[in-house]
Amino acid sequence: MLTKSSTEMVRQQNSVLVLSSLRRHGPLAHTDIAATTGLASATVSAITADLERTGALERHEQHVSGGRGRPRVLFARKRDHRYLITVRISSDTLQYSLADYTGTLIDRFDEPRDEAGPSTAQFVAAFREAVLRLMRRSGLDADRIAAISISSKGLVDPDGSRLLWSPVFGYEEIDFSAALALPPSMRVRLNNETPLVAQALARRADRDGDAPFRSLAALSLGHSIGLGVARRGASGDIEVSAPNFGHMLNAADGKLCRCGSRGCIEASAGFYGILRTAFEVPPDTIPAKFVPLAEMDKIALRARQGHRMSEYAFRQAGLAIGQGLSRMLSLFGDMPVAIAGHGTRYMDLLSRGLEEGLQQSLHVRIYGTPKITVVADEATLVFEGHVERALAEIDHDVAGLRVEEAQA
Repeated sequence: MLTKSSTEMVRQQNSVLVLSSLRRHGPLAHTDIAATTGLASATVSAITADLERTGALERHEQHVSGGRGRPRVLFARKRDHRYLITVRISSDTLQYSLADYTGTLIDRFDEPRDEAGPSTAQFVAAFREAVLRLMRRSGLDADRIAAISISSKGLVDPDGSRLLWSPVFGYEEIDFSAALALPPSMRVRLNNETPLVAQALARRADRDGDAPFRSLAALSLGHSIGLGVARRGASGDIEVSAPNFGHMLNAADGKLCRCGSRGCIEASAGFYGILRTAFEVPPDTIPAKFVPLAEMDKIALRARQGHRMSEYAFRQAGLAIGQGLSRMLSLFGDMPVAIAGHGTRYMDLLSRGLEEGLQQSLHVRIYGTPKITVVADEATLVFEGHVERALAEIDHDVAGLRVEEAQA
């Protein structure tokens, strides 16, 4: 097979730049596309004409105020050119969403996770049926859907669609691409959930911030503990990584984690860890797979009323989180930290231990405590991260440029 000419490769890379600019900024005029991409006017004209012919772009006329002068022509991504499905797998719920080529949500439904059945095989069968049901509801043919983007807590294969370990299924691997048995043209991508939150927050900061975006960490608190780190790469793109934060070994205290190790951050800071400490259950007790929010709220109420062990449980959870964040900052450098997830409702109880854990680090004592913010609606951020990542890959397909070629 002949290697693509450098001219063709450059043309495809420039097409991706145009599509990316329209994805991030919405409809733009010719001059605005040139400004945001750095491409020459003639190059933008050639690319937009080519993408119009393939059906990826459409143009709209924006009439000048007062009705005088020629209408301003805006280019936009054509909504029905491609579609994508996103699936968020959490401890108790699965959320299925359908979005168009502009990232606009079209359809969505939630299902309780236990309805999928207790076994992995039953879960996979119900998962596939739900995806097919979403496709049937839309009336779209399978070839109109370019990607299925799935997220879960746990360890995922970064180069494929395999779930290697999760709080729900343990070490039972699930290959979603094989399980769904969909056409090869449809991308199936599995993501760790919290980096999607980091991706969405980074994109918001890059779009709306007063200063150029540099880096941030997104921490998810709840049944599981997750971390995503987003940084501006050397190429100028936002790069996201997923340190295995929740299962980082933190203390030689014998607390049993759901992963089978002892002393993980999650063994102290996950909901099951807090429950275990609050009720003075032996630290080697097998962790509960799921702790209802109502139960956590009762423990929090007791802590706020002065119950010693409940207060202590939240403080120990905050301490483990703070110690973990201090190590992250020592490795990655200073950056703001955004905290999301159901656990944010207990920040008043976690904050003392969190601050204490951070201050145990020389790095923090010298450079100061990072800016910490609490962000709401984690589910929305996960969806935004799905859309951003999936549409970026679809754009490479639309431009005829495979992702691995672009990264070479």
